Amino acid sequence: MNSGSNPAQAAEVAAYLDHLAHERRQSPLTVASYRRDLACLIEATGELSWTHCDALFVRRQIGRLHGQGLSGRSLARLLSAWRGFFGWLITKGVLSANPCTGIRPPRGEKRLPNALSVEEAQGLLDANPERAAEDDERLASRDQAMFELFYSSGLRLAELATLNLDAFVAARDTGEIRVLGKRGKTRIVPVGDIAQTALAAWAEQRGTLAKPEETALFVSMRGTRLSMRMIQKRLDRYARLAGARVHIHPHMLRHSFASHLLQSSGDLRAVQEMLGHTSIASTQIYTHLDFQHLAKVYDAAHPRAKKPENKT
Repeated sequence: MNSGSNPAQAAEVAAYLDHLAHERRQSPLTVASYRRDLACLIEATGELSWTHCDALFVRRQIGRLHGQGLSGRSLARLLSAWRGFFGWLITKGVLSANPCTGIRPPRGEKRLPNALSVEEAQGLLDANPERAAEDDERLASRDQAMFELFYSSGLRLAELATLNLDAFVAARDTGEIRVLGKRGKTRIVPVGDIAQTALAAWAEQRGTLAKPEETALFVSMRGTRLSMRMIQKRLDRYARLAGARVHIHPHMLRHSFASHLLQSSGDLRAVQEMLGHTSIASTQIYTHLDFQHLAKVYDAAHPRAKKPENKT
């Protein structure tokens, strides 16, 4: 925020972020992203009031940020944050129109997420690099359970980090767990046999680390819930010890789960449900689907897609 910023505007942004967190139940990561994007808006407006933010102003700011190297994808996210905030100001009677209406970000290159091959994923998880002498056996068991669960169930990083002990009980008894996804939505995902075995091994070790009152499934050496950042660091270390030639992060395991499941089943809707995607378009991009594959699915499934047989 620059030195000429308006304190009243900062207070309105803070109120909007509070609205997102508590009334809209957006995730902490989403709220943090909105906070960064709206800080750019405050910096751009300076001492001007919100009523000076017309469509021309927004276009100029998008052009300026694009000229500074911000990607089309980042600008799309920023515009979405601004549009949502201005819409909220309209409900409060501060503005009469949304200056972001009709404005689109520059087109950016579409980057599809990377996935491991089936052999690479299995090789990574079977490598047991935790045998390194400096590692604690309890941490090795915990890490194996986390990474098996990532790949087995296609979890997001935040979803895994927020799991509690009841998830272990559910996985053991039913082979499924309930996870809390984006915008507070829950879904049921399967847990494979190998992941269940890894979870059971971790359950035997967890009590030696966790504080008595701690409910988290995965805990740190201090006995408290393991942070998302630490999970990322542990996976990076695990992959390097296993000899991985690329940087492996939690979302890569989630994407590998989706890609491999789709390759073997061809069931796009099922993969969509397991990933927790609201739109099937998200699943289509996420799993590297091409038009030819979609055409085959359509031809096989739609009752009016097949050509009629010639009758003689």
